[in-house]
Amino acid sequence: MSVKKLDDRELINLYLKGNENAFSELLGRHKDRIYTQIYLFVKDRDLAEDIFQDVFIKIIKTLRKGKYNHEGKFLQWALRISYNLCVDHFRRQKRRTKVSSSETFDIFDVLESKDDNMEQTIIKSQKHGFVRELVDKLPAEQREVVILRHYADMSFKEISKLTKVSINTALGRMRYALINMRKMIENKEALLVG
Repeated sequence: MSVKKLDDRELINLYLKGNENAFSELLGRHKDRIYTQIYLFVKDRDLAEDIFQDVFIKIIKTLRKGKYNHEGKFLQWALRISYNLCVDHFRRQKRRTKVSSSETFDIFDVLESKDDNMEQTIIKSQKHGFVRELVDKLPAEQREVVILRHYADMSFKEISKLTKVSINTALGRMRYALINMRKMIENKEALLVG
C-alpha cells in the first residue's frame, strides 16, 4: 500500500511504528503551507527555515512522546506550533514585522494560479504588490488576522484559538482591517483625482 493514499492520522500511526516514509509523506504534504505561514511572519528566509526545522523537531518529539491527539487536524496543529514559535521569536526580539515580499521569496510565487499572458501577469503583480502595501500599513492585530485568514487559509474559529481571542474579536479585527484598507484605497484615489 502506498503511503500517498493514507490520511494524516494513518501516516502518523505508521510513523510511530517506525515507518520513516510515512513521516516524509506527511512533511511533504504540509511543508509549503507551514513554511509560508512562518515566512509571512518573520520575513527572513534563513530565519523561516530555522523556525520551520524547529517546528518539525517539536512535532517529532510530541509524536514520539505520544502527546499528540487526533481531535484536531494535523495541519492546524502544526500551524499553531509554527505560529507560537514565531511569536516566541518576536517576543525575544521585541519587534514586529511587515508582510512584504523580498528579492528571494514572494508568497504569490507559491500560490497556484492559471497561466496568464504577460499583460495579465503584470497587472496581477501590481495588484498583489498594492494589497501587500495595504496589509503592511494595518495595525498589528488586524494584519495578523488578515494573514492567518487569507494567506494561511484558517477559519475564524482556528484564528481565535491560535491568537487566544474570541471569534467575535477575530471577526471584528478582520472587519476593521477591511474598513481601513478601503479607506486607504479611497484616500489614494482622492489624491490621484485631486
